[in-house]
Amino acid sequence: MPAPHTYAPVSLFKRLLSIIYDLFLLIAICFIVAVTMSIFTTFLMNDGNAITEEHPFYLINQIIMLFTIFITGFLFYVWFWSHGGQTLGMKTWMLQLVSENGAAINKKQAAIRALAAVLSWSVLGLGFLWCFVDTRKRTWHDILSSSYLVQLEKK
Repeated sequence: MPAPHTYAPVSLFKRLLSIIYDLFLLIAICFIVAVTMSIFTTFLMNDGNAITEEHPFYLINQIIMLFTIFITGFLFYVWFWSHGGQTLGMKTWMLQLVSENGAAINKKQAAIRALAAVLSWSVLGLGFLWCFVDTRKRTWHDILSSSYLVQLEKK
């Protein structure tokens, strides 16, 4: 694959559309994983009865559920980005994630990018809005992971 600078930069609008597409699949996966984990923790902590706010392990159960959902999303993006550089939404909008040198990104870069994307969202989306300042339309997670989102040409 040629160097990323030979491709057109990806607009914020296309990035967000890709994320919306990915959310449909990710929500379904998170639902399945969360239900499975909920059943598991319910039987493990309370003999199959619902864990209500009065239960001594209620807060621990909530933390386990949130952690499980976070890890599911993290693994979703790391796996897709390190196996072909595209999620379902990225394939739909013909976007691909590549390394700064044009090669496929590795798992370490994908993990850094996923965590940095959380940072980009957590400051009211400023990490995404950075693409209006950067001449190559990169976001914070692009910069921190030494990766680049490119617009592929139609075949």
